[in-house]
Amino acid sequence: MPSNFGGGEKMNISEDNSRHGTTTIGVVCTDGVILAADKRASMGYMIASKTVEKIIMITDKIAMTTAGMVGDAQMLARYLKAEMELYEIRRQKTVNVKASATLLGNIMFGQRPFPFYVQLLLAGYDETGGHLYSLDPSGSVIGDKYTATGSGSVFAFGVLDDQFKEGMNVAEGKVVILKALKSAMSRDIATGDGMDVWVINEKGITKLKKEEITKILA
Repeated sequence: MPSNFGGGEKMNISEDNSRHGTTTIGVVCTDGVILAADKRASMGYMIASKTVEKIIMITDKIAMTTAGMVGDAQMLARYLKAEMELYEIRRQKTVNVKASATLLGNIMFGQRPFPFYVQLLLAGYDETGGHLYSLDPSGSVIGDKYTATGSGSVFAFGVLDDQFKEGMNVAEGKVVILKALKSAMSRDIATGDGMDVWVINEKGITKLKKEEITKILA
């Protein structure tokens, strides 16, 4: 099988889908959703890139994180983005987050028994608030208040399980998600080289500046 460019190992269809060499995290807050990811891409034990963008904008209020094979993830992002644009043109309205996640899950399900080697988080904000969904190669779509993917997810979950609280606002959520990603970067060899953090709310999508990330972590 080809090496997993987004992660630090070769993939096998029988392997646990959570074993991708990266860390991506999503947290739902009362006033928005936060996505975070590291910037390292690895090929086996080699660091292939230190500047990878693992969060992809789908619409002005929906974004997707990627773990797994980069080509598969990029193709799915292009596919979903095109479908969202067509929907808006035909219906003259924006699609909600749940429908977007369901469509993406259907696309992935339809590829079996030769699946896309990815694990994705789809997050967004619509008229009912913020939403977060996790999707794996089987096409399953699971909604949650917080979740993580990739090889560093076990370390991220240690922080998330301890510090996530219902009713957190975005300001509080930023602290928790950055602590979780920092924990993964400290312990997982396939996670590192910087952080990307995006906030999605009723105004749209905002990417945190490096200075703000540094200040929060300090």
